[in-house]
Amino acid sequence: MEARGWAPRRQLCPPGILLLAVASLLSCLLTCSQAKVYSRCELFRVLKNFGLEGYRGHSLADWLCLAYYTSGFDSSAVDHEADGSTNNGIFQINSRKWCKTLKEFNSKGCNMYCTELLDPDLKNAVICAMKISQQPQGLGSWEAWKNHCLGKDLSDWVDGCTF
Repeated sequence: MEARGWAPRRQLCPPGILLLAVASLLSCLLTCSQAKVYSRCELFRVLKNFGLEGYRGHSLADWLCLAYYTSGFDSSAVDHEADGSTNNGIFQINSRKWCKTLKEFNSKGCNMYCTELLDPDLKNAVICAMKISQQPQGLGSWEAWKNHCLGKDLSDWVDGCTF
């Protein structure tokens, strides 16, 4: 019988890399599991429960139209602007005036962190959106609402949705 020389097994990747890859995957899964894209009627029910029907003279159809044209009903949507600010959550609330980043200490209009607007339960996003809608321009504070919803027949947004 011929003796073969012993050679160490070659590792496909260093041990630390595999651990890092698994940790990254778990992190992504945990982050992604908190994102929520609502259906139209599901969001209708949530916003109705928060009391947005008729709030400041706007119907649920107005709020649904706004949410669709700002985020596509995605509670975790974040859009980065050229000026360094971000638009956050289902209503794409801007960090310049309304919410603060984790690096900021000063309070802004909604008195909350922008990351709080990304919560899929929508509580903070709704509270902040209600505060914004109290401004003189109301939902007109959002360009998306002015361009896509204002003055239009919005009945299709709530058609077929029941409470």
